[in-house]
Order: sequence, then C-alpha cells, then structure tokens
Amino acid sequence: MTQISSVTNPRISQLQRLHTTRGRKKSGLFLMEGPHLLLALLDADMLPYEVYYEPGMMQRQPETLQLLQRLRESGIREQQLIEVSERVIEAISDVQTAQGVVSVMELATFGAKSVVRRRPEAIRPALLILDDLSDPGNMGTIIRTALAADVERVLLTPNCVDVFNPKVVRSAAGAHLFLPIEGNLSWDEIRLRVEAHASGKVLMAEAGSAHIYFDLDLTQPFALIIGNEAHGPSQQARELATVPVAIPQAVGIESLNAAMAAGIILYEAVRQRYQQGA
Repeated sequence: MTQISSVTNPRISQLQRLHTTRGRKKSGLFLMEGPHLLLALLDADMLPYEVYYEPGMMQRQPETLQLLQRLRESGIREQQLIEVSERVIEAISDVQTAQGVVSVMELATFGAKSVVRRRPEAIRPALLILDDLSDPGNMGTIIRTALAADVERVLLTPNCVDVFNPKVVRSAAGAHLFLPIEGNLSWDEIRLRVEAHASGKVLMAEAGSAHIYFDLDLTQPFALIIGNEAHGPSQQARELATVPVAIPQAVGIESLNAAMAAGIILYEAVRQRYQQGA
C-alpha cells in the first residue's frame, strides 16, 4: 500500500490543483471529500479512481470504521488506496476540519449519458435551467433538491459556477451520481433541449410576476429557469421563457434565495403529481 507523509509530494500537488476549475479540466479528475460521499459511491457500485485516507481520523468516526474493509472487498486495487499523514489530508481537504478521506473521481464517469444509464427510467416532467448561477452552495443545494424532486436533468449556462467545484459537490451530497447535468451550454443548445422536452413551456422564476407558481399545471412537461442570485434572469432567459412565475412573499421582502425558490416550485410539481396519483 502506498503511503505519503509529505505535503510536497508531487501527487499531493496534483490533487491540490483539483480545487481549481482549470486543474479539473486539464486532468479530467475531481475530488469527493468525506466518508458519506465515499459510501454513496460504493452503494452505487462505483469505484473511485483513487482514495487518500488518514487512518487516525477515520477511526474517530464510527460510520467509517468498516469503510476501508468495504473498499477492499469492492475490488479496488491496493495501489489505488493511499494512506497519508494528517498534514497531507488537511492539505488536500477543502473544509476547515478534514474528514479523513478524499476520493478522486473521473469527470467522464459523471457525463450526462453515463448518469442516465445509472438512473431508473421514469416520466419526469421538470427540466431545470440554471442561468449564470454563481454561488457554489446554492448550486449544490439546487442539484440535491432537483434529484429529490426527480427532475429530468439540469442544464447550465456557461457562466455558472463549476458543477464539480468542491463546495458544490459537498452541498449536493451525492446528487451528482444520479442526476444528469449538462454544463457550458449555449442558449441555442438549451432551446433545442427545451423544445424536445417541454414543447416550449418554459417557466422563469421572477418576483413580482402576475402568475403565481401554484396556479399553473406542473404535471405536464415544463422547463424552469432559475436566474443569477444578484442580477436575476439574463436577457436570453427572458427571451426563452414563456411564463414568468412568482412565489408570494410578505411586503418588504425583495426576493427568495435561488435555491429556496427552485425547491418551492419544483416541489409544487411533485405535490401536483402525487395529487394526481402519478
């Protein structure tokens, strides 16, 4: 088994570069940190490219006591399991308190086509479009909520935060495994996907609209656009949208958080489907 104790080791330097969008694109790899995400991978019968772990930290967490044994039983090769010192795991961690294990994954494993093959077939009315979303926490929360609400897939415009940013991955809590996400799409590409999925029914979250979200029929295929946190929907989003929709708010409240707005509207669609017995 490989052991690394120095933070200056070239392999550790390469991992640190995966904290940047450029480093991830260049290497084709990204990081999933923590035992819970590793367990989610194993539950989905997916093997990491590599796993870096610090035994002492893992022993302090009851849920990870059998994790290494399960990894070995999964068929991962010994050279893919790298034991590291506490200083090293902290150097490659993206959180204030390292969790003792970091999995390295291949970006190609999470392409939309690959994810679709892992997901059960179903009729999924909602298609979600994120328009230049910039906050990693919002992005991760929305992705997690979209999977829970059984969204068909998520489409990202070019100026969205990188969906494999460590903070996005952490906030999404494993949703990357089963939710198809297509990034860096032009509005022409988005329009084609919308036409194929929703036949032109495109909702856009916008405070102040006369259309209230729960008055609409969300049981049939539709697309939902969630705009940038600070600037709202872009001009291209407005041109694509057919119905701006609002969430009622008390007087004096400017707007809801993007992740909250997405969750409210998507779960109204879930409620309507349950009410129909779908």
